[in-house]
Amino acid sequence: MKAIILAAGMGTRLRPLTLTTPKALTVVNGKPMLERQVEFLQEVGVSEIIVVTGYLAEKFEYLKEKYGVKLIHNDKYDVYNNMYTMYLVREYLPDSYVIDGDNYLDRNFMLEAPKTSMYFSARKPDFKGEWMIRYNEDYKVTDIEVGDGDQEYILCGVSYWSEQDGRYIVGKLEEAVEGGNFVEFWWDEIVKNNLPNLNVYLQEIHPDDSYEIDSVADLEKVNKLLAAKK
Repeated sequence: MKAIILAAGMGTRLRPLTLTTPKALTVVNGKPMLERQVEFLQEVGVSEIIVVTGYLAEKFEYLKEKYGVKLIHNDKYDVYNNMYTMYLVREYLPDSYVIDGDNYLDRNFMLEAPKTSMYFSARKPDFKGEWMIRYNEDYKVTDIEVGDGDQEYILCGVSYWSEQDGRYIVGKLEEAVEGGNFVEFWWDEIVKNNLPNLNVYLQEIHPDDSYEIDSVADLEKVNKLLAAKK
């Protein structure tokens, strides 16, 4: 089992913090978010961890010695959305976790041996522009809708992809990128558009298990929540 951490973005909404620090290395609760992700992955037995860098790539170099991760650079991080980022590391996708580098994980909810592809998902309150999961009585994902809502299951930045589903997604990534149809797309759109051919399930987590840190306001809000829990 492997893991891919997507950490190429510029994090413009987190400026001025991200003028000198990549978004994924923003310190939350005393530690860079990405370091916490790596440690959680290693706790569940993931030894091969690939970090995709872009903006301020040199800032990630220390992770190779500290954690033994592999760094792969996306030199077009400021041109394309993350479908291209995933394309660059597509060979690692089968039997792999995928984590967005801008997510603070407060609890290690990852599994040592996932049996199917899954989106780790929580019901989140009062959100806008999120990816909402639709599922059947067996919790198999049947659709993903982007929009506003309240107390719906949404994508929380952590997923796992089986060998079979991973290989299928790789083929679709190659079709999209090599056909030129990818510039403004997110890699989850490949999943969304091919769900009937995939075996993906919703894996419920607690709403406080994962927080996306996309802006200074997000960071301040999470810091307050964490301080209140101490």
